[in-house]
Amino acid sequence: MRQSQYFLKTSKTQPSDDPSVNARLLEQGGFVQKVMAGVYTFLPLGLRVLAKIEDIVRAEMDKIGAGEVLMPALQPKENWAKTGRWDELDVLFRLKSRHGYDYALGPTHEEIVTPAALPVISSYRDLPLAVYQIQTKFRDEPRAKSGLLRTREFRMKDLYSFHTDEKDLNEYYEKVAIPAYQRIYRAMGLDAVLTEASGGTFSKFSHEFQVEIPSGEDYIYVCEKCGLAKNKEIFEEGVACTVCGGKKYREAAASEVGNIFPLKTKYSKSFELTYTDEKGKKQDVVMGCYGIGTSRLLGVLVEKYHDSRGIIWPRSVAPFDFHLLLLDASDPKVAEAAEQLYGALQAKGVEVLLDDRDMSAGVKFVDSDLIGIPRRLVVSARSVEKGSFELKARGEGKTELIELRSFEKLLSK
Repeated sequence: MRQSQYFLKTSKTQPSDDPSVNARLLEQGGFVQKVMAGVYTFLPLGLRVLAKIEDIVRAEMDKIGAGEVLMPALQPKENWAKTGRWDELDVLFRLKSRHGYDYALGPTHEEIVTPAALPVISSYRDLPLAVYQIQTKFRDEPRAKSGLLRTREFRMKDLYSFHTDEKDLNEYYEKVAIPAYQRIYRAMGLDAVLTEASGGTFSKFSHEFQVEIPSGEDYIYVCEKCGLAKNKEIFEEGVACTVCGGKKYREAAASEVGNIFPLKTKYSKSFELTYTDEKGKKQDVVMGCYGIGTSRLLGVLVEKYHDSRGIIWPRSVAPFDFHLLLLDASDPKVAEAAEQLYGALQAKGVEVLLDDRDMSAGVKFVDSDLIGIPRRLVVSARSVEKGSFELKARGEGKTELIELRSFEKLLSK
């Protein structure tokens, strides 16, 4: 991709209405554009990162055997009235059409996925079963803030599982869902802490996955013995850890990147989702729900990985593998060397952003640091004279010279 032709413009101006790191760097770096409070346009650079995040999530969901679906964002009032949440859920966007019909913009999809399972599940032989989606969702937040961490329109992966009983649900929860989530976060370079939270009306506990960052909006208390954490709403000093019995905790600021919880039979009862057991008796289907905010993850990654100059993307989610800076472009030999390197990398399937703009070297270096592509290549008159180009990892000071004819060495680094 040629930067001169790319829908990308960096800015020196910080957003005046949001001091958070992710809002500042993502807007200044040309990843997102704020439309209004809590609503963002994902520009090409930001959309590439979001797609990488969602590809990692999708791969793990497919690996555990969940089927992907896509449910509507626009949902009928009748479904929400059946569960009682039309009147109870304060963040629900409620709409009335010009024809007099009432709709909701979905903040979640239990009211859609449960009736969707009615023609699919009839016998114990149909269970367990799981489906997931990656969707744009809506919450009427009273105060949208912190860039992508708290928005009114956001991207979400939600997985729903269906079971014969709570024992089967608990086994899925512990042996399938939690390990899959841990693999997802590790693949993005995040060490997410499994954190106990209140289960509300469903159970004693639900679980969150929290990433420790100094700017985190939550506080968690991490067991020093086994690493399980409790969130601040359920933490009591001196209470033993539910896993190892330890009583020593450390406090940490963190941001939530996922949550999982048992729904049990709340929604299956509302929609009469039942199955026939081995004895021919009808039973309520037991359900679980597992969410990951993919657009929120993008914001958390920036909060976690940045320095004073800009973003430092982990390779697995970076918008491009390499940022190739063409300096001294007026020199035909330099321009030709950069084009040859660019073409050779593209031919190998490597994602490269070529900065071929008519800008000074200083501007290109500043923009490259801000955008945060993991590895920077520089082709200049000085490097071409030596028959080489420069390689530098974002966030590191060391620069390495590599012969132009040996570009394939890049692929192993």
